[in-house]
Amino acid sequence: MSITVYGIPNCDTVKKARTWLDAHGVAYAFHDFKKAGVPADRLAAWSRAAGWDKLLNRQGTTWRKLDPGVQAAVHDDASARQLMLAQPSVIKRPVVEWPGRTTVGFDPATWESLAEGG
Repeated sequence: MSITVYGIPNCDTVKKARTWLDAHGVAYAFHDFKKAGVPADRLAAWSRAAGWDKLLNRQGTTWRKLDPGVQAAVHDDASARQLMLAQPSVIKRPVVEWPGRTTVGFDPATWESLAEGG
């Protein structure tokens, strides 16, 4: 099973997710948004799979620090992806590519099923 975890290493949720994967013996590759950037093709796939509104973290510090005009300009998939490419920290983390499925955020119950091949 090939799993890729996308996120920022110092994010608390990413840390919890990586700890969970390690504790459950699930091998994964980690893609650091800060060092490697956000792959535009993968971002488009995540947006299709999860929806741009779920992928965009409007609760986070980065979003709250944005100018209200920038926030107001995000109204569809294209504008959300443009912002996420420019400001990777507004992406809800972690984004995990499981075989045949993409998840956004950390949900141990869902992950348990996916780690077992569900």
